[in-house]
Amino acid sequence: MGKGLKAALKSQQSRLKAKEKAQRAAYTAELKNRKPPTDQPLNLKSKTKGKDKTPSKVLPNRRPTIPFRNTDKILLVGEGNFSFAHALVAHPPPVSGFEDLPPGNVTATAYDGEEECYEKYPDAKEIVRVLRERGVEVLFGIDATKLEKILGLKGRKWDRVVWNFPHVGKGITDQDQNILSNQVLILDFLRSAAKMLKTGSTPIVMEPRKKKTAEDEDEEGEPPDTEGLPSPAQDTADAFRGTILITLRNVPPYTLWDVPRLAKKPPRPTSGSKPHNPSYIQLRSFVFHRDIWTGYEHRMTKGDRAHGTGKTGEGGEDRTWEFCLRD
Repeated sequence: MGKGLKAALKSQQSRLKAKEKAQRAAYTAELKNRKPPTDQPLNLKSKTKGKDKTPSKVLPNRRPTIPFRNTDKILLVGEGNFSFAHALVAHPPPVSGFEDLPPGNVTATAYDGEEECYEKYPDAKEIVRVLRERGVEVLFGIDATKLEKILGLKGRKWDRVVWNFPHVGKGITDQDQNILSNQVLILDFLRSAAKMLKTGSTPIVMEPRKKKTAEDEDEEGEPPDTEGLPSPAQDTADAFRGTILITLRNVPPYTLWDVPRLAKKPPRPTSGSKPHNPSYIQLRSFVFHRDIWTGYEHRMTKGDRAHGTGKTGEGGEDRTWEFCLRD
């Protein structure tokens, strides 16, 4: 990594840490001033077990965002055990206009080789068998940072390029170095995936029912949360350029990666070893509800852990950011 890029990312990281520290201080002060309700007992016992202790819940008067159309060509990268691909084609959410997505429209890929994948994730072999029987294209040994160089993908274009929970998976214990490594991973992915997106006009995302105030927006004016609102009009699907969707846990250390800024204002590399990253427009961000994707299970990059007790990513919510290339 060039010194200039590393310095830019560290400066960005310091800014985010200070911002989050102030937010935590304000939240702690607010909690101290709160009083528990006197008309009902406090529930101190959690009803959930395992990694997902705070699963996202869909409010009764809102429907979750499904960022796909049944006409989309979809490229999934970093699939792990392929359970998201299976949920996408075998058990799609009951949303009008999406439930008939042809399995042949989906290309699901994993970084690991086929045998290594099955060793890491014992359930993957059966999932892959089902996917291939349904007509899904399944590819192994696919580096998400070099998509344009892969023979089976070169020259092809997609409406959606999706990476759920990207991570370098190197077991780096130093948090700052871990964050930097993952930021470089995201930058490399955004640069590579840009070449895989369909061309067209900028996708239209409908305005929210209730606009956010200036206090709700960050210093760059983030697009509003559009959860529950429709995707771009289906009858003009071919007119829109492709989009990239990245999902992460919306808590530290993942928020310190600052994915929106990396996409919209990528730092310029100082060395000639890497080309400049393209700039993206953030179309929207929305809660990623795991529970609507039947059978989907997020797996660690290192594979199944028999005695895993990791605490990273607890609390908060899963969140998806959607980007398209800027003109």
